[in-house]
Amino acid sequence: MQQVLKDKIIDVCNKKIAVKGDTVGVSFYAFFKNKNDNPELLMEVATWWIETHKLDHFEKAVKIKGLVNGIATK
Repeated sequence: MQQVLKDKIIDVCNKKIAVKGDTVGVSFYAFFKNKNDNPELLMEVATWWIETHKLDHFEKAVKIKGLVNGIATK
């Protein structure tokens, strides 16, 4: 995954955690605007989320941060 995308995911997760706490959930759509202005990037995240990690639609933001950082989480 591109570093710019990793940075964006970490930033979004950090902001959501700061507002709603460690139990807040996110979907991969949380990292994009409401319009599909970058389909290649959206597909990169969708592939990472669905095919690589077999994640549910919503996952805890702390789990996603751990996966992006290469830290195994439950």
